[in-house]
Amino acid sequence: MTDLVLSERRGPVALLTLNRPDALNALSRGLLETLAERTAEIAADSSVGAVVVTGAGRAFAAGADIAAMREMTPIEGEAFSRLGHRVLASLEELSVPAIAAVNGFALGGGCELACACDWIYATQRARFGQPEVNLGLIPGFGGTSRLPRRVGVAWARELVMTGEPITAEIAERIGLVNRVFEDADALLDAAVAAGETLAAKGPLAVAQAKRLLQQTPDADLRVAHACEQAAFGSIFATEDREEGMAAFLEKRNPQFRGR
Repeated sequence: MTDLVLSERRGPVALLTLNRPDALNALSRGLLETLAERTAEIAADSSVGAVVVTGAGRAFAAGADIAAMREMTPIEGEAFSRLGHRVLASLEELSVPAIAAVNGFALGGGCELACACDWIYATQRARFGQPEVNLGLIPGFGGTSRLPRRVGVAWARELVMTGEPITAEIAERIGLVNRVFEDADALLDAAVAAGETLAAKGPLAVAQAKRLLQQTPDADLRVAHACEQAAFGSIFATEDREEGMAAFLEKRNPQFRGR
């Protein structure tokens, strides 16, 4: 059986490739379950400093598996949504940063998967959207929650309620995409290079920063400040903090150990 999610290493960067190119990497139950397995492997591997998620062929992921969803009952539909939420949350909650490298269509569940990553790089030919209303559906893997937090309520409403896709250029302008590249090779090179840059930083500091950026934007400002103060203080108990400051003062590259 074809491996539905390919996993390889590029130095400290784990590269995950959705591998249903003939189906435009549609998010079937099997693919989602395999992605969960790959994510768990990364979570257990302390040598991974960053993750890049991409898709084989001409799509990142063109959505969930419509053929499979057509026969679902309401109970089965909710269970499928819960599966998607669980898998995407496991990716989002990794202590290391995840970068989506979108090389084509990122529609429906594909857009939601990209939004579960810390940021998104894309090619010029990439297309983003939440087209579920065209099928009489709504987003089921976080499109009504993650998307407005990334692009704002107004753009999220337009994307979700019209079901119309947008170009990579527009996605970059509204803050959905960080950077746009000419082709798939340049995209992947840039995503891996960003992962390598992340992997060279203090891993405990990166993990704390990621946690705060995820958990405090919707908090009361005083609560968010208190969370940052506590996290900032906790970092002072780490060997990495001592090494980082010593390396700066000694004008050398730090050797972080994640402790």
